Amino acid sequence: MSNYIDEDDDDYGDYKDDFWGRTPQSSYFEIAKTANQNIVEQELEAVFRRLAVVERMLEEQGIGEDAIRQEISRTVIDEDIDGRTGSVFIDLVGRIVTQCE
Repeated sequence: MSNYIDEDDDDYGDYKDDFWGRTPQSSYFEIAKTANQNIVEQELEAVFRRLAVVERMLEEQGIGEDAIRQEISRTVIDEDIDGRTGSVFIDLVGRIVTQCE
């Protein structure tokens, strides 16, 4: 048994966060290529519908498209947004995979 300990664990970045060494995004794109395309399209449409509902809610609160674009630009580097984006991909993969079984 090896007693080697890597003192610089940061060399691998986010690799350790995912058992298979994939990001949620790459997992989605891999699954989307091989899954039933009707299911993939249906689930992707549901995500876009959710986006449209959120946009409408923001507009109803007086938050216009310019403010939304500014916020998107401001959050290009944002761990919370990255995590939320990853969660959307994970949820999408889960819904696709469970329907294809």
